[in-house]
Amino acid sequence: MPVANAEVEVLIVGGGPVGLTARALLERWGVRTSLVEKRDELSPFPRSRLVNVRSMEIFRRLGLTATITAMAFAPEYGRVRFRDTLYDPDFATAAMVGIDAPVPESPVTGVVTSQDRLEPTLLAAAATPVRFGVELVDLAEEAEGVVALLVDHRSGAEARVRARHVLAADGANSTVRQRSGTGTTGPGAVGRVTTVVFDADLDHWRARQPAGVYFTSDGYFLPLYPEGGWAWIVPTPDDVPGTDWSGLVQRALGSGADVRVDVLRVQHWVVNAFVAERFRHGSILLAGDAAHAIPPAGGMGMNLGVADVHNLCWKLAGVLQGWAGPGLLETYETERQPVAHQTLREAVVNTELMFRVQNTRHEQLRTGAAAPAEVELPWSERYSAQLGLVLGVTYDSGAVLTDGSAPAEPPGTGTDYVPTALPGHRMPHLWLTHDRSTLDAFGEWFTLLTPDPTRWEQRTATPWPLHIERLPHEHTDLCGLRPHGALLIRPDGHIAARWPDHPPGDSALHHALAAITGSTPPSNPPPNDQPLPIP
Repeated sequence: MPVANAEVEVLIVGGGPVGLTARALLERWGVRTSLVEKRDELSPFPRSRLVNVRSMEIFRRLGLTATITAMAFAPEYGRVRFRDTLYDPDFATAAMVGIDAPVPESPVTGVVTSQDRLEPTLLAAAATPVRFGVELVDLAEEAEGVVALLVDHRSGAEARVRARHVLAADGANSTVRQRSGTGTTGPGAVGRVTTVVFDADLDHWRARQPAGVYFTSDGYFLPLYPEGGWAWIVPTPDDVPGTDWSGLVQRALGSGADVRVDVLRVQHWVVNAFVAERFRHGSILLAGDAAHAIPPAGGMGMNLGVADVHNLCWKLAGVLQGWAGPGLLETYETERQPVAHQTLREAVVNTELMFRVQNTRHEQLRTGAAAPAEVELPWSERYSAQLGLVLGVTYDSGAVLTDGSAPAEPPGTGTDYVPTALPGHRMPHLWLTHDRSTLDAFGEWFTLLTPDPTRWEQRTATPWPLHIERLPHEHTDLCGLRPHGALLIRPDGHIAARWPDHPPGDSALHHALAAITGSTPPSNPPPNDQPLPIP
């Protein structure tokens, strides 16, 4: 491939929520990025609907939660309802835990919002270059990075960009994944569906029976924005060109819906279910749907991708800035691929549970038996929260030092989440002050949490970005610490190491950071008392 026209540290491919989040995170680390998106603009379709508590924690660190919440639905919309038609009574309902109300395990609450409302907020969260209408069509790996061939669809011009790393967030049909020769495991395409965006005067009715999703016997309905707008999602019919979408929506609403339906947009898409065989190929890293495609049941796909780049970006920064060795990037796949597999399994289970509810209702109506007013749900009220999977993710890799207190655990599963301060886990949310969480102490640095900062300060002259934070004594028991113990927290909020009692030696912290980052310390490190500067 000819010589590159420009150079950048990280080329981000894909301008959806995952790519935009990566851009914002890397900018805070001072990493030079450029993002290319083949579409001419941000997506006009609602697409992803749920921002879970873990994603909101990440967005809190970026200062975005107030903006996202202000444009989202009220908490009472954190519920799913099942009914025969949209205008019939519920025969089943369930809350989305962590969305419908605060949970004590997090300082934030998730929201129901549409992706086309979320993306502009993420775009505004950073100032680094974004090029719409520019597509990556080929790439070639070199000894020190990748050369990407880009095509500007407006002008037809070609350009070559050399990047130390390519971060691919370009969707389930990822060009980068295909060009890198990376295969996938899993069912693949499992269905074809259509989203119909429409207007109808349903607001008064919706306000009395709020929900984020209404499942009916003829597809499911989604309120799009607090001020109005709807989407109807249904299996794609065989005769797409001859389909009367307004008529179909009208019938699906039910006989009680005496409203005019105005169809605005129609989008056909494929439900995919797979996980990439590898998340890294040399200098190429896959994230979001490029790495794993998750069916929409439970709203986990986008959130999984946001957590991917939260795990990845601090590692990229460390390698590029010299305070981490290249082997640190190997831990990205080691840590995130098992989470993707578990999330895919949970999404499949969620889909089966939803179909079971609807099939039970269909059988009641078919037999003409005296149907109960409600159908018993085959899951608990914690459906769609998946708190164990969302907050209980556990990492077991070279970027975690176990303290011998417990064996390594698999990624969190299901609905149960028990806060723990064992290495590999997300640091539990604990209040440091009346309005400042432990999670607020983490950023573009490692954090040493200890009830005795004085004992540790003389041991923290390290070449790595590091802050010391006092842990209130009332939290020491939960964290498994004695009065002089400490926790070392990674920039992504996961516990990297724990010293339950006291510093085991003057060089213990230094050796721990070197082992976690796989590095030889840089000769000119950033100061320890402030985050890395952003140029």
